[in-house]
Amino acid sequence: MPYDAPIDQMRLTLERVGRLHEINGGAQAPDLDKETVTAILEEANRLARDILAPLNSVAHREGARLTGEGVIAPPGFRNAYGAFRDGGWMGLAFPHEYGGQDLPKALALAVMEMIHASNMAFGLCPLLTFGAIEAILAYGTEDQKSAYLPKLISGKWTGAMNLTEPQAGSDVGALRTKATPNEDGSYSLHGQKIYITWGDHDLAENIIQLVLARLPDAPEGSRGVSLFLAPKFLIDRNGALGERNDFRCIGLEKKMGIHGSPTCVMEYSGAKAWLIGEKNRGLAAMFTMMNSARLNVGLEGVAIAEAARQSAILYAGERRQGSATNIEGPAPIISHPDIRRSIGRMTGYVRAARAICYACGAAADRARHAEDAAERETSRLREDLLTPIAKAWSTDRGVEAADINVQIHGGMGFMHDTPAAQLYLDARIMPIYEGTNGIQAIDLVGRKLAQSNGQGMWDMLQEIRGNLSKARQSNNPYLLAACENLEAGTEALEEATGWMIQHMRTDRDTALAGASPYLRLAGDVIGGHYLTVLAMEQQDESLSTAALATAAFYCEDTLAGVRGRALAVTRSSRVVSEMSEGLCSR
Repeated sequence: MPYDAPIDQMRLTLERVGRLHEINGGAQAPDLDKETVTAILEEANRLARDILAPLNSVAHREGARLTGEGVIAPPGFRNAYGAFRDGGWMGLAFPHEYGGQDLPKALALAVMEMIHASNMAFGLCPLLTFGAIEAILAYGTEDQKSAYLPKLISGKWTGAMNLTEPQAGSDVGALRTKATPNEDGSYSLHGQKIYITWGDHDLAENIIQLVLARLPDAPEGSRGVSLFLAPKFLIDRNGALGERNDFRCIGLEKKMGIHGSPTCVMEYSGAKAWLIGEKNRGLAAMFTMMNSARLNVGLEGVAIAEAARQSAILYAGERRQGSATNIEGPAPIISHPDIRRSIGRMTGYVRAARAICYACGAAADRARHAEDAAERETSRLREDLLTPIAKAWSTDRGVEAADINVQIHGGMGFMHDTPAAQLYLDARIMPIYEGTNGIQAIDLVGRKLAQSNGQGMWDMLQEIRGNLSKARQSNNPYLLAACENLEAGTEALEEATGWMIQHMRTDRDTALAGASPYLRLAGDVIGGHYLTVLAMEQQDESLSTAALATAAFYCEDTLAGVRGRALAVTRSSRVVSEMSEGLCSR
């Protein structure tokens, strides 16, 4: 499956939306100039284009295998992982102290977009390792950090998150895995976990499992959950690998897509583990992992949308059918207006989603590294606000882009072994991962709007209005037309935000019934805002034309329905709340 990263678009988004040049001046990356950024992106593209993309269809056909020796990754993955590890890609955004490169998170996201776009099944392995690293950084002891972080950040070891159990699903408070204290300060784990992505494999010499479990005296529910670290191979005081720990993959889930990514059923039979963080406070550490994973899963939505867009353009340029103006004989279907409109919609989705995800990463950078305390707090609110939107809106648009790609391919897109079909099958897990998109919507209205009376969203809306004023100074009719629709979208989002904050206090069920359309509205408007920012003040003529066309079409197309989306928040949610029995009856 061919793939070539849109480096100019990615760099433009990093600069214009992520304002990477402002991060460059700090201690985080003092020598990160435009040429260095370009070199990093080009080198990552070589890995994605030349090594990972050719393995994508192979992994889809062959899948991972469970043997008596454990899980074996698809053909070619072991060498590909060696190239990923040796290139230092795992440690881009992590601290120098533990062997990382301390580069901005936004830049690391751009690199991972290429990995996921070329081979999503492969990209899930580092994605889970990132979450493990974040949790140990935030909650590990100094001994745990020094023992595990250098190997994880180097890519020599990988990490996995063990949360879900057959009876629990998204309700982690219902989990039953037990952790029994040992005399040496460690714990013994007993239980079973399901849906464990890259829980076992042969790519790295050790796998560090982070496992949610209950202590014997733990209270019921989510308040009684603790987090434990269990390595596949135990290590001695010098960090050398010792005996195999007592847990195994006992089955591989048979999935719709991402066949190259092993999704394991893990059995813990007295596995030795160590507490991460405080007893019965595992949810806090879990959410550190989850927030890292949520943004990276949102980035998968960007990646799949980009891969689907490239697939659609390639096929539509080669497939000839029907007649078109000024073309003799059968015309490439990309000449037909409806196909061009469909590709235009994919273009708007992928570039808006990319901007949302990069903006979220840049906010995380500033929340951690800005010198001014007020800027750190404002950036934290922005990161918190954008995280559920990045995850849910971007993955929904990724699935939609993959669906459009199948439609453009016609009957060929429905064939099992085609790239269009694989992208769609791979994409469908994204809205389910790391808390379903409905849960993201509940998080947005129940937590993020609740913070400081919705201050994060009001700040976002104020920024949109400021950029609208700047954009209106243009004489370009397409940009001015985009501003009209963005203005309407901003008003609709303001109205829906006020309604949501009020009803979360007075009528929570009705408010929650409107949570998903509210998140969709927020993503539509914020995405349109970032596309408008990208269309302003461009120097490069080709990039300027593309950015202007994307913003103009998106704002005329996607934002044309914002009033209806606002009504879906404020009105249809009342019907769901008051007449749910009629809606859900058999």
